[in-house]
Amino acid sequence: MNHLANYNAGMPGGSAPQGPGMVNPGAPSPDPTGSGDPSSNPSLGGGAMPLAPPVNKEFRGTIKDFPGAHPLKDVEVLRKAMKSNECILYFTDQKAIVELLGSRSNKQRLLLLIPYKTAYGKDLIKDLNKKLSNDCGNLVTAMMKSPSEFDASEIHRAIAGLGTDEVCLTEILSSRSNGELKEMARLYKMEFPESMEDAISNDTSGHFRRLLISLAQGNRDESTNVDLSLAKQDARDIFSAGEEKLGTDESKFNGILCGRNKKHLLAVFEEYLKMFKMDIEKSISREMVGDLKSGMLAVVKCIKNTPAYFAEQLYKSMQGLGTKDTTLIRVMVSRSEVDMLDIRQEYLKMYHKSLAKDIKGDTSGDYKKLLLKLCGGSD
Repeated sequence: MNHLANYNAGMPGGSAPQGPGMVNPGAPSPDPTGSGDPSSNPSLGGGAMPLAPPVNKEFRGTIKDFPGAHPLKDVEVLRKAMKSNECILYFTDQKAIVELLGSRSNKQRLLLLIPYKTAYGKDLIKDLNKKLSNDCGNLVTAMMKSPSEFDASEIHRAIAGLGTDEVCLTEILSSRSNGELKEMARLYKMEFPESMEDAISNDTSGHFRRLLISLAQGNRDESTNVDLSLAKQDARDIFSAGEEKLGTDESKFNGILCGRNKKHLLAVFEEYLKMFKMDIEKSISREMVGDLKSGMLAVVKCIKNTPAYFAEQLYKSMQGLGTKDTTLIRVMVSRSEVDMLDIRQEYLKMYHKSLAKDIKGDTSGDYKKLLLKLCGGSD
């Protein structure tokens, strides 16, 4: 994908690329959704996702623009770190690479690609991958893409080859804004032979496919308007489509959960609990199975409390034998300039230990060091 616009944006007289999916690492993060009682956190055994704490307008990421960073100087540092030995990278050089990349924002990292190729006639990402372990190389590759580029590549990875990474699909499509989804689809079409919608449609089926296609449209109402009478009607409609009938009308769930704005849906969930004495997540778990259940729950959890949803994703990626590195990398990279501070707080509440501690215990080497830079500290 073309990084020329990103490079030009950092040069004197240049202007930052504009588009609905472009993320400004220095800007305040989007509303992590809603408000509610932060004390109702799930236990390790599961339960309803807690509602989000009151909105904090300040920047909640852990990676910011590094003051005084200069692309030409940075590429010299990286080249020197990789030049000492063409086969093996010394520890001190690895440390320099981790320190530099882990202290630059996404925007600043993208500005390194063209000057590196101009100065040395080589591809920076390929050179870094030669010098780093597989996991660390995959992490660096993810960090060297724009947010929407990375999302598009992850969607492609999730559906390419044998099998489907349903977790990846539901995570990305249920947590991104309309603008991010549209930019992701645009970049996907530029990079791959079919549209993102067609690729998803060809690799999934049934009501799960319908849910993903609905989310991928990026047409959710993004206002903050709440119609209480409509919220009550939506709650009744969901109950009628599920608990009250034999079988489930999945399309009714789909239309409400994928179309209404987040603040309105919080009111719907509250009314549902009042009217039917049951949390919406419990109803979904009772009425649906498999990928559709997981997808619907992901949507609800993101509406209720996005940082708590990502804390849960991170916890699951590091439990049991082995590590789900694709999930760990995706969440750490994509949220490091959005809401990682909030994710760390939710992780501590939900699992009674710090995210950094689990990363230290489940990873190693430069991979661990770079993940900890994205994490931004321990709690």
